[in-house]
Amino acid sequence: MIYDVCVIGSGAGAGPIIYELSKAGLKVCVLEKGDIYDEKDFSKDELVVRRSIYTPNLKDEYHTIEEFIDDSWHKFPTYETGWSFWNGTLLGGSSNFMSGYFHRLKPNDFKLASTYGVPKDSNIVDWPINYDELEPYYTKVEELVGVSGVVEEYEFLEPRSTKDFIYPPLKENKIVDLIDKACKELNYTSIKTSRAIITKQKDGRNPCYYSNYCGSYACSSGAKGSSRASLIKDALTTNNLQIIANANVIKLNTDKNKKIKSATYLTKSGTKKDVFAKLFVVAAQAVETSRLLLNSKDENFVNGVANNSGNVGKNFLSTSGGIISATFDESHLALEDLHASGLFVNRSIMDWYYTKEFKGGCIDILFEHQNPIRRASSLRWKDNGDLKIGEELQNSIFETFTKTRTLNMEIFLDWTPNDNSFISVDEKYKDKYGIPVANIRIGTHKRDLEIANFIKEKAIKVFEKMGGENIVSDILALPSANLQAGGCRFGDNPNTSVLNKYCQAHEVSNLFVSDGSFMPTGGSVPYTFTIYANSFRIADYIKNNYNKIIA
Repeated sequence: MIYDVCVIGSGAGAGPIIYELSKAGLKVCVLEKGDIYDEKDFSKDELVVRRSIYTPNLKDEYHTIEEFIDDSWHKFPTYETGWSFWNGTLLGGSSNFMSGYFHRLKPNDFKLASTYGVPKDSNIVDWPINYDELEPYYTKVEELVGVSGVVEEYEFLEPRSTKDFIYPPLKENKIVDLIDKACKELNYTSIKTSRAIITKQKDGRNPCYYSNYCGSYACSSGAKGSSRASLIKDALTTNNLQIIANANVIKLNTDKNKKIKSATYLTKSGTKKDVFAKLFVVAAQAVETSRLLLNSKDENFVNGVANNSGNVGKNFLSTSGGIISATFDESHLALEDLHASGLFVNRSIMDWYYTKEFKGGCIDILFEHQNPIRRASSLRWKDNGDLKIGEELQNSIFETFTKTRTLNMEIFLDWTPNDNSFISVDEKYKDKYGIPVANIRIGTHKRDLEIANFIKEKAIKVFEKMGGENIVSDILALPSANLQAGGCRFGDNPNTSVLNKYCQAHEVSNLFVSDGSFMPTGGSVPYTFTIYANSFRIADYIKNNYNKIIA
């Protein structure tokens, strides 16, 4: 069979494509590397349903990381460190495990080069589209994926075509009163954080029931807006969608016209199979998308498909910043309120998203993730490094879980694209199937750390004003493995970009990339909302131009 469309991956970048094209009557095949699960499979068990359970064993399928140490680049396989860049190998991908902090990009995020100039040793460029072109699709995500919250005025609020969110905000822990009070006294503006978690029934999805297991856990109610729960389930009702699970795509094959004719995948048993289609969409998350294109070498593309320009893998993005933590106890808030089960914090601070001199960042405030086993395990060490055992350890665990609670501030900054942040493949390093693995060079720009420390000092003042104790910070320029973008930059110039403004490969007319790979810059917020919105935009373009594209 020759499908109308083959989609590789099923996360946030794939879901809108799958949903829109199957509903438009096109025959869609999805090749998903992992298995298919449903809400009934997702219990609130740290040993069973955390993200790491649904990712490959690093001894079998790893990446290599290149870090700049002692004035030279050093390469490390991730099975040596446990630093995994896999984020969810199952239907719905990493969207199953996101925390769902959904902030839109702002108009100037689309034109950072024009607004602030291009810093030395950076590759910052303006986007080939503007905010107005993406705005309707943000609105569509709010409706179809489901975003809860309330729109509040603040200095950098982006223009909206709708007055407010369809879904009312989640219930909040009373600690937000302390946050709001501290911010007001500091002349900061705290705003309610919009979340991809629904608060009322939507079709077959139940609203949030405040389990307290959200970030890094799959949702057992369907309230969280994974592509699986919010889009793919509906797409299956069209009878135009076939999902092939446990399909590890290893190569895209081109024909004499330099179009993709088929995708080769390995089954769970290692058998090679091919899927044929008229149009292909890759959405395997940024690292694996670049890896697939780079490994898809043939006589048409000796350096990898769509890579005759040499741009595939360049300008990999993550988000830099860090975390500031503080503990609170009954001297700040009644314990029954502090430990109220499952209630959210949902506060953000955007006061330094832009400054006159530089692009700043965002602060999201949340309680530490549940993870009771990991939290208890971390208490076994004394400050001097000695092991804590017996009654001393017992008391420490009891105090931590019943008398205090840790509040975190997560800082999100633009990752400055540069020549030393890229994805490549190396024939010396192969997975258990004999396929070259992705190498991730994580060169950072010095300005990222400078801006992170600038915002850190602002954030610490909030915790100090709240009376928080044990205030500590961990500010790093290293990437967050679960936040990946770039590698297949979109733009108008085929010499400097992989994709055109519709995320169609310049060199391969029937190939699109719809995950975060397209982003030239990332904004100072998590990427998922924008990936969803852009995927809906691509889907519209494909629907309206399908016959022309495949001609």
